[in-house]
Amino acid sequence: MSGHSKWATIKHKKGKTDAKRGKLFSKLSRAITVAAREGGTEVNMNIALANAVEKAKSESMPKDNIERAIQRGGGGADGVAYESILYEGYGPAGVAIIVDVLTDNKNRSAADVRNIFAKHGGQLAQPGAVAWVFERRGSIVVDGTRYSEDDIMTAAIDAGADDVVQDGDEFQVITQPADLAAVREGLAAAGIESDQAELTMIPKNTVMLEENDARKTMKIVDALEDNDDVQEVYTNFDIPEDVLERLAG
Repeated sequence: MSGHSKWATIKHKKGKTDAKRGKLFSKLSRAITVAAREGGTEVNMNIALANAVEKAKSESMPKDNIERAIQRGGGGADGVAYESILYEGYGPAGVAIIVDVLTDNKNRSAADVRNIFAKHGGQLAQPGAVAWVFERRGSIVVDGTRYSEDDIMTAAIDAGADDVVQDGDEFQVITQPADLAAVREGLAAAGIESDQAELTMIPKNTVMLEENDARKTMKIVDALEDNDDVQEVYTNFDIPEDVLERLAG
């Protein structure tokens, strides 16, 4: 897993404040509503909606909130039209960064993202400049302390996963985007619960960061994630375990 994935897992375990969780639920709800509006409210017939719902479930978003978001999407126009935009850029030490935005004001979002990059020593790039570093995949994170490696591997392969990668006590089950929900259900049927399930961008190569650059990179990632319009931030950095422990301490 990339350093950002490991960092995100640690933050997930440590929990979020009510304010942070409220902001996260708002972003998740927006993504569900847009997916339902564009592709219909039948989860089994709408891959984008199924993936948005899977991620919401992984973040413990209440079922009622998910259902209301779907209903809003199925109710037609509500005066707000959202646009999905990907911004690409570089962070400290040449780290590749992709910012996934869902916004009702493209000019505002572009200015916000540009300012965050500039403030934290990054630089926006032209479309396609860093996209080649990543592959679109489904990612399911499983706690390896609860299940044996053999059980996780067997269940994942039987469910149709592409690969399973171990990182410490965590296992990342990698799938094709369209197979995310089915693989998660297959794991659950085998008695294996997942901690996170989401569509993500997995880097083909990574940049190893020492503590100083890691701190700078996490500042720009955290600032981007804190923006209301930003849905996801994808990076290709990795961090030595001893540095990661100090950062997470």
